[in-house]
Amino acid sequence: MTAAWAPGALEGGGLGRLLLVEDDAGDALLIEEFLADSGLRAELTWVRSLAQAREVLAGGDSPGCVLLDLHLPDAQGLEGLHAMLAAAPRAAVIVLTGLAEEEAGLTAVAVGAQDYLVKGQLEPQWLGRAIRYAAQRKQVALSAAELQAERLRAAENARLERGLLPRPLISSDRPDVVTRYRPGRAHSLLGGDFFDVVESADGALHAVIGDVAGHGAAEAAMGVCLRVAWRSFVLAGLSGARLVGLLEDLLLAERDDTEAFVTLTSVTLPPERDRALIVRAGHPGLLCYDSAGGVHLVEPPGGIALGMVPGLGGWSEEEVPLPPGGGLVLFTDGLFEGRTGPDGERLDLTGLLGLARAAAGPGMDSEAFVDALVDGAEAASADHDGLEDDVAVIHLGWRRP
Repeated sequence: MTAAWAPGALEGGGLGRLLLVEDDAGDALLIEEFLADSGLRAELTWVRSLAQAREVLAGGDSPGCVLLDLHLPDAQGLEGLHAMLAAAPRAAVIVLTGLAEEEAGLTAVAVGAQDYLVKGQLEPQWLGRAIRYAAQRKQVALSAAELQAERLRAAENARLERGLLPRPLISSDRPDVVTRYRPGRAHSLLGGDFFDVVESADGALHAVIGDVAGHGAAEAAMGVCLRVAWRSFVLAGLSGARLVGLLEDLLLAERDDTEAFVTLTSVTLPPERDRALIVRAGHPGLLCYDSAGGVHLVEPPGGIALGMVPGLGGWSEEEVPLPPGGGLVLFTDGLFEGRTGPDGERLDLTGLLGLARAAAGPGMDSEAFVDALVDGAEAASADHDGLEDDVAVIHLGWRRP
């Protein structure tokens, strides 16, 4: 039996869909008549068993409320209630009991039903009222649960973000380090961009920037794992291609997805301040500037991303001259992959280099320079709702004597 009234939202007396699970045809007919007299606007579907109810739910029918008899051919008592709560977790469930089963109704409410109704005491106005209140209470409960889940996700994201974006470990005032992170608008989930900077005991400055493919808690956790491992390896005296190889070993051991990969660049600035030692693993190039404000793109030879083809990374440490008074800017691809202009073309590295040259100048402030890059990339993609992906940026240099 299917009885249909004009479907509507809960406001104005409407409920949408209503599922009645009742094996007694007489009781089902009585409930249908009471619903018609109650003023409740809904689309009623009647089934005789739990199995038929599951078929209706599996077909995409999403009822706002389920009226469930506790005595069905294929389910008795709380067994049927537990099964229905699992099959329709977002629906308000009202159990139907006999005159002598009030205790069973109270028990059903205690384990998850929104209410119980005694068949022999039904009246149209009470039936409609009970269904409306049950649906409202269910919506409040769902909203509260979703709000709590969102708070927990936000707290977990904050913890992961702190792990991805640590405070640089600098022991002197010689390094000129600036870090920035800005989440992209296209992803509500935390991304896997990470970075770190460490000054070792010999005065060398070490930095890493990386990007775990994908977005979500698993990718962020992997980024934290690799970032912490990188810092540990650096503090233990490791650097260069060997360190990157160890990070791939760690990735292979820890990843759940066999196709997960990570791009990164690892840089060491020796204390002599005249060069940079760079290892690239599938990551974009770097910006290099001099004291006169000239900027150019540096793309030393590099190997493939970590985890892309295990064991065949082909990484090597490349030496790049560092101009006197100059520095490097490392970044993830979100900085230059934003869409610009009416045709939605990418900013690309060429466009980013143009932004950098416009922002650079003799004696420029490193923080202002980095902010100009990030703000410029975001402004360039303003017509397309801003930066699509997460952006991480590191400036590395030495303070002037």
